[in-house]
Amino acid sequence: MATGLQRSLTTAGGGTQAPPAVTVRNLRRSFGDTTVIDDLSLSVPAGQFVCLLGRSGCGKSTLLRILADLDNEISGEVQIASRRAVAFQSPRLLPWKRVWRNVVLGLPGRPDRARALAALTEVGLADRADAWPKTLSGGEAQRASLARALVRDPELMLLDEPFGALDALTRIRVQGLVEQLWQRHRPAILLVTHDVEEALLLADRALVMEDGVISHSVDVTLPRPRTVTDPAFVELRAELLARLGVGASSPS
Repeated sequence: MATGLQRSLTTAGGGTQAPPAVTVRNLRRSFGDTTVIDDLSLSVPAGQFVCLLGRSGCGKSTLLRILADLDNEISGEVQIASRRAVAFQSPRLLPWKRVWRNVVLGLPGRPDRARALAALTEVGLADRADAWPKTLSGGEAQRASLARALVRDPELMLLDEPFGALDALTRIRVQGLVEQLWQRHRPAILLVTHDVEEALLLADRALVMEDGVISHSVDVTLPRPRTVTDPAFVELRAELLARLGVGASSPS
């Protein structure tokens, strides 16, 4: 029998290996007569960086909202790390709160400025702690959003196209920042993106979603830092683009 959303504890039941950050079995989500996610299964090991690709409307953001516990009108089983954080394409900072207060917003207890400053320092934004959000550039606002995720010490970070609204140069910088934060703290990351190069630059594994299921998975074992001119990178990019229906070698 299918079950609704199940939150799992992150203790490993006496074992030494951490449990997966995400385990999804037979997940289904419909909106009226339209099925957006259909019998989807997925596992994301602790500490793994996964990028989720797919055409618009394939169900990527719906899946991420389910994992973020923002949508529980589902059938199937979903187990997720208890400490998780979400960052969206829009930084969603409250304009009437200083940057540092936005970073610790929602944490239990009194607002902890020192804790906020520690996270802002990691993203290179300590000097903007007392600024109003409206004075931040797009890149600064997205870094503040990452600090807000980081301050929660997550075992799982869910990123929904967080670089999509940034200009090209700022996007490259923030991509590099996310990779540095991941290498330093080693949460599992599930990043939703439309950008194949971004996925291959950042991820341990790239997934393609199509018609509500994971239709293809690629392990990205290229050494870091990666370059788009590496022949192995070019080959993987061509494979993923074909799976996404781009290029002459697209599967029928």
